[in-house]
Amino acid sequence: MTAEVRRGYAKGRAKRHEILEQAMSLFGEAGYRGASLRVIATRSGISHTGLLHHFPTKEALLLAVLEHRDDVDDAWLSRGGPVGVELLRRFVELAALNAARRGIVELFSVVSAEATAADHPAHGYFVRRYENSVAGAVLAYEEARVEGALRAGIDPGDAGRQLIALMDGLQVQWLLGDGATDMAGVLRAHVEAQLTVRL
Repeated sequence: MTAEVRRGYAKGRAKRHEILEQAMSLFGEAGYRGASLRVIATRSGISHTGLLHHFPTKEALLLAVLEHRDDVDDAWLSRGGPVGVELLRRFVELAALNAARRGIVELFSVVSAEATAADHPAHGYFVRRYENSVAGAVLAYEEARVEGALRAGIDPGDAGRQLIALMDGLQVQWLLGDGATDMAGVLRAHVEAQLTVRL
């Protein structure tokens, strides 16, 4: 591969990343249905045709944005291979991280609500995402029980589902309250009430 071809690939990756960032912002502001590909293209400094070269449909762009967000978060959550209590701590830290990423939180909250409609292009994505998120949280509680850190009477299945529901509900409160809700603090108190150790 020549240096010129490598530069071309690097420029293409950089432009694709910029498009994802601009789309994430606009989807967060206007929702999926209210966002325009032409506006995203303009914000990205390319033509509408240029945007379609990278993402041939609006649906493809939305799914790429959601997958990009998940890739970043999943890599962060799994870094170092945390299990049990350590993984539950990482969930709390993710809530703190989200407090510095309003656009991403808005995107997720708006599009996940829209995607409850079966005909929404991200419906299947969110069904799978919630299945995986709940399964990951349940596993963390099961591992905490093996570690001897889960309080008696706490069911890992129920606790895992509650954790994901609380995380998402806190995000909505945080958005509507203009950041006044301490997402990480509330989440930490909830998880610590289920454990025999502090996070």
